[in-house]
Amino acid sequence: MNDALLALYRTVCDRKEHPTEGSYTCYLFDKGIDKILKKCGEECSEVIIAAKNNSKEETVYEVADLLYHLMVLLVNQQIPIEDVLAELDKRSAKTGNLKKFHQVDKNS
Repeated sequence: MNDALLALYRTVCDRKEHPTEGSYTCYLFDKGIDKILKKCGEECSEVIIAAKNNSKEETVYEVADLLYHLMVLLVNQQIPIEDVLAELDKRSAKTGNLKKFHQVDKNS
């Protein structure tokens, strides 16, 4: 599974280092962080809608779009994908790490 993410990340890095005319990835880099973040937000919303609609095919499609846009974000922010994968590895080693939710006193 990590191979596909690594390949996608490398492709996005290549577009950043070697801009290609007509490339959507290059377009995002040219527009900058605001456009990249907007696309990440849009794709996240589309994942939520697809899942809410209980459409497996649409959810898969939208998650792929979200992952792509997240890769663009990582490259733009100069964050190596290996850092994210290492964080996931650290988290997978933990057990019993259910977070306690902040209780709000509704009487105040």
